[in-house]
Amino acid sequence: MSRPTITPLSIALGAQISGIDISQPLSPEHRDVIEQALLEHQVLFFRDQPIEPTQQARFAGYFGDLHIHPIYPNIPEQPQVLVLDTAVTDVRDNAVWHTDVTFLPTPAMGAVLSAKLLPAFGGDTLWASGIAAYEALSAPLKRLLEGLTATHDFTRSFPLERFGNSAEDLARWEEARRKNPPLSHPVIRTHPVSGRRSLFVNEGFTTRINELSESESEVILKLLFAHATRPEFTLRWRWQVNDVAFWDNRVTQHFAVDDYRPARRVMHRATVLGDVPFFR
Repeated sequence: MSRPTITPLSIALGAQISGIDISQPLSPEHRDVIEQALLEHQVLFFRDQPIEPTQQARFAGYFGDLHIHPIYPNIPEQPQVLVLDTAVTDVRDNAVWHTDVTFLPTPAMGAVLSAKLLPAFGGDTLWASGIAAYEALSAPLKRLLEGLTATHDFTRSFPLERFGNSAEDLARWEEARRKNPPLSHPVIRTHPVSGRRSLFVNEGFTTRINELSESESEVILKLLFAHATRPEFTLRWRWQVNDVAFWDNRVTQHFAVDDYRPARRVMHRATVLGDVPFFR
């Protein structure tokens, strides 16, 4: 079996993998190569992988149990694969830096995103490394943040006024809010496999730092949101149809650039559940 080629894309994060057909069942060796590359590079890209939803779910399932999103539509025959289609769903919440589903007690370990239909231009996605952002903090600020917790709220990116505009949507939103009340995670997260530390707050879902006053929390979060997405911590991916991205959601944020309307963009995503975040 030939060994896949892994090409790093930046110092902070990102690598492209060739030599693996992810539409087919993975060998144990290829699974291990991908897992190790994910730990090292945080987001991986595969070109020219025309996978079907069943194949996408199978690939993602090699790395953990899959999540069914409470709001976004999915593939009926494969509900673990959600559909981000700008002709059907308001996906403007992706046009903000965010880490997926941090409103869950066990946020996503990662996600597998497949490009199905793209605009002629625009629609890139950016990723940012929480590890690089943490390591660049000053020692005094690290000491301040270590051990603090922050509240993550589902409604920050899924507000009622945008996602409750019909009786059916309202019922779905109210059920999602009931099942996903605000909860807390550490501001600095320790990666459960590598042991590396990462910033674990994001503009999409983090509302406040619990141990600080409201005004202190607002200032510190504003600083951290800006710091975490500095250009030197980020990577920009220009999609081609049938590209697949797989990222470590435990230590990254991403931003889907909304610069292509009224053109249509269709992506399929399978989300791999993770574990309870902790600081050590």
